[in-house]
Amino acid sequence: MESLENAFRGKKTMITGGLGFIGSNLAHRLVELGADVLLIDSLIPDYGGNLQNVADIRDKVRMNIADIRDENGMNHLVRGQDYIFNLAGQVSHIDSMRDPYTDLEINCRSQLSILEACRKNNPDAKLVFASTRQIYGVPDYLPVDERHLLHPTDVNGINKMAGEWYHIVYNNIYGIRACSLRLTNTYGPRLLVKHNRQGFVGWFIRQAIDGERIKLFGTGEQRRDFTYVDDAVNAFLLAAAKDEANGQVYNLGGLQPVSLLKLVQILVELCPGASYEIVPFPDDRKRIDIGDYFGSFSKIRYALGWIPQVPLAEGLRRTVEFYRANKQYYWE
Repeated sequence: MESLENAFRGKKTMITGGLGFIGSNLAHRLVELGADVLLIDSLIPDYGGNLQNVADIRDKVRMNIADIRDENGMNHLVRGQDYIFNLAGQVSHIDSMRDPYTDLEINCRSQLSILEACRKNNPDAKLVFASTRQIYGVPDYLPVDERHLLHPTDVNGINKMAGEWYHIVYNNIYGIRACSLRLTNTYGPRLLVKHNRQGFVGWFIRQAIDGERIKLFGTGEQRRDFTYVDDAVNAFLLAAAKDEANGQVYNLGGLQPVSLLKLVQILVELCPGASYEIVPFPDDRKRIDIGDYFGSFSKIRYALGWIPQVPLAEGLRRTVEFYRANKQYYWE
């Protein structure tokens, strides 16, 4: 904690996608650390940006409603920033297949715009990019480490892979200090739950709270690893603060892989009235399903000292409590 305070106190820190799920949780932590925080968000409907996410720190941060596709805006906004947490993106795998051109614009071209803005206007900034385990596709072996081949199964995975490697190339060629975190099933307070196109965890949580019957595709025995958002935030802070991370990619992960059936059973225990049923995969979901996935976070553990702390049952309990208290801001 002390070393992070030394790294961030008084530092100008910009978060793209700052009103979204991870961005807003990161903003809360940076405010605690004494950083000067600027939040950038387009507030595009259905992408996750929500002013309620920062309601309790609104007087402690600055906000700019802007789209990362605006090159002129990015040229101005990156100036003077010590740290840039680049979390803005299109994260829905389903939407990427329905509208691949928008996914390309946001997850590829816009990432180049940010990096070019830094190269021309602020080459001393440190960038941390939010990537995804989806770029691995169907695992060749488990647990998946960073040496695993990249063969994504959808448009979103391809474009996120390109966005990640733009950051690494600019680190290696131009000296723009940058690194990437490959996130996996991050969950917790402030996660978008108003529709089911940005991952199953948030939608299952919503259904459980509403006492609905959760439909579990396949057998339910598919294993995943889950990262509570506070643990993910710690990884972003460590990656930004430590120069050992420059030019590196790191997997995040959970304490242990858990079947989707076990996840749903925990939710049903937390939410009396909820239930579940196992149903066949819809065709559009089956085509992009990856089966079992869990990653190795050994690289970031030994390089930066990151280890997830919050067990799944505890993280889900905290998340359910948050939404029960704030349902009016997240259901519509």
